Amino acid sequence: MNWVLLIIAGLFEIGFATCLGKAKYAEGPIATYWYIGFLVCLTISMVLLVKATETLPIGTAYAVWTGVGAVGTALVGIFIFKEPADFWRVFFISTLILSIVGLKFVSN
Repeated sequence: MNWVLLIIAGLFEIGFATCLGKAKYAEGPIATYWYIGFLVCLTISMVLLVKATETLPIGTAYAVWTGVGAVGTALVGIFIFKEPADFWRVFFISTLILSIVGLKFVSN
């Protein structure tokens, strides 16, 4: 169950990073909503990370949390913000995914 919480925490990390990216381009009151989304996602992500670390090793939990956030945020950058998706970028995103899966298999 804690692995599920950890993955959900990583998804909310993607949410807060995306909100920051969107707020950068927003103007007026719309930007305020993106900053509120950032705070909500950040809070939920941190609470779930803390909950997951009650039974998972902190090093593993933090690596998976940041890995899920990094991969997801990179994919949001590619698909939403139209960032480049060249071979090497996709290759290294794939290695992050393999590393996250590997940590799951070698953890107790």
